[in-house]
Amino acid sequence: MPFFKTILSDTIHLFYPHVCTGCGSDLLDEGNLLCIKCIANLPETNFAKHANNPVEKIFWGRLQLIAAHSEFYFSKNSLIQQLIHQFKYKGNTDIGFYMGELMGKSLRASNRFDTVDVLIPLPLYRDKERKRGYNQAAIICNGMSAVMNIPVIKNNVLRQRYTDTQTKKHRTERWENVAGSFIITDTNQLAGKHILLVDDVVTTGATLEACGSTIALINKVQLSIATLAHAPK
Repeated sequence: MPFFKTILSDTIHLFYPHVCTGCGSDLLDEGNLLCIKCIANLPETNFAKHANNPVEKIFWGRLQLIAAHSEFYFSKNSLIQQLIHQFKYKGNTDIGFYMGELMGKSLRASNRFDTVDVLIPLPLYRDKERKRGYNQAAIICNGMSAVMNIPVIKNNVLRQRYTDTQTKKHRTERWENVAGSFIITDTNQLAGKHILLVDDVVTTGATLEACGSTIALINKVQLSIATLAHAPK
């Protein structure tokens, strides 16, 4: 029986190979999403262990944060851009969960995030989330939660109106576009908590600032920020 199972497995693998999400090479271990080479080439920042890192500097004078982190450096035509594009626009939620796990491991190894109580994904406007089928930040949070053992709260912080894409806007335009977009439905649930606000990419930080400023109004709340990637403007 094991012999025939091996033949069947090899036959299935021949016609339906499990390939690396990054480069398309065949994977021997079907439990992985990336090959060893792509994993080694992920541009990790190591920001989690360092105060006053580039992500924290984005929010100086704008938000009072306990800590901030981005797991990877983002650049055009890079592996990270490719992975985030597949995750965000092509429905490959597995890669988002996987990268969330990687970020969770980095934060778990840093004592700067030891006191985090809850993970909150940056919310999408309901129509946009319905069209996409998921909130990418929530998928990242799920991966982080799996390794950090910290709960995810998804329906307390909401985006109450549609906003245009931020991609081609300057910093001031980005802030004006998202100002007043977020509401808290139950402040008591979050009062006194250390909240980790999570998103996929940070550039100018305008959207995270708008959401974080709303969260900061909650009684005795502490705030930190984490994103998969940092894209310097």
